[in-house]
Amino acid sequence: MNEKGKKGRFLAFGLGGLQVFIGLCGVAGGFGLVTEPSGSNLGFLVEWLSKSPFSDYLIPGLVLLVVIGVGSLGEGVLSLLGYRYAGEIAVVLGAFLMIWIAAQVCWIGLIVWLQPLFFCFGVLELVLGVLLWRTLRAAE
Repeated sequence: MNEKGKKGRFLAFGLGGLQVFIGLCGVAGGFGLVTEPSGSNLGFLVEWLSKSPFSDYLIPGLVLLVVIGVGSLGEGVLSLLGYRYAGEIAVVLGAFLMIWIAAQVCWIGLIVWLQPLFFCFGVLELVLGVLLWRTLRAAE
């Protein structure tokens, strides 16, 4: 394996690990919101949604569960397996996660430390995705 191939493997492994972690958190949080749309089981208040387009946490929970949770888990597996377009998909998912957190902060405010942390995870996913994308293209 040449140097670019090793770098690509390293990037894919790091990216895949990050995505699996994001996915597991998304599945756990999304499942919690879908099963209890009031958010009470996670310590959320419905009043926090007063400036948002949602009356409860069902739709946000579904997005969290399906897109961020299942989507990131699936992409994490693809990254770990060295899928050719893993970098491009990571850029999309990283951007989506950043937009998701930015929308949360706009609608409900900055209420938990997890919001800036997951925004940073989105930035990291996007950056690693760009690096993997470029590395794989350069290795072709």
